[in-house]
Amino acid sequence: MLPYFFRRNRVFFLLYALLLIGVGVLQLLYTQERLMQWVNVRNSPGADVFFTYTTYFGDGAFFVIVCVILLIYNWRVGAMAWASFAFSSLTSLFLKLVVFPDRLRPLKFFEHSTYQYRVIEGLNIYSYNSFPSGHTISAFAVFSLLAFIDERRGRGWFFFALAFLTGYSRVYLFQHFVEDAYVGSLIGTTASILVYLFLRRWVAAGETGR
Repeated sequence: MLPYFFRRNRVFFLLYALLLIGVGVLQLLYTQERLMQWVNVRNSPGADVFFTYTTYFGDGAFFVIVCVILLIYNWRVGAMAWASFAFSSLTSLFLKLVVFPDRLRPLKFFEHSTYQYRVIEGLNIYSYNSFPSGHTISAFAVFSLLAFIDERRGRGWFFFALAFLTGYSRVYLFQHFVEDAYVGSLIGTTASILVYLFLRRWVAAGETGR
């Protein structure tokens, strides 16, 4: 079943594998500081607006809205989404508040740096609980799950793109390091994979029982 699951969602997983390999290699070659500087200098007024709003795809409220819509569409699919939301969110909170409570975010980490980092004026930027990125966890959890349940498998690229842009927004907005978003994507995707595989037969039984 597992090989079939990955083949069925090969568009999403192929793109995600390329992302993991590419960004993984960059993190082996460069420090988190260099990666932050690379992202930080590539900015524009349009990108400021775009990523300021894109980042809300990783907000818990957005995940809840998706869960409610899915509940209306199919209560079992909605329950699966709620399970993914709960699993990924609790994992995020446990790691951020219990395992890595002292991990500084870029704003605090670089507060004495001689390098002049650019931040968007008026943006509320946090200082602590950097690792992992909760928004990225949520985004990859919700969009990977949507890719898994979508009957049109070719749209996996679309859900991957939304998840990727959300994760990138966290670095662009100076809220997280690359490693925070990288690990966050792994946690979010893994959470939805586990939930989907665990509940897929229960959801399918509801479909056949109609």
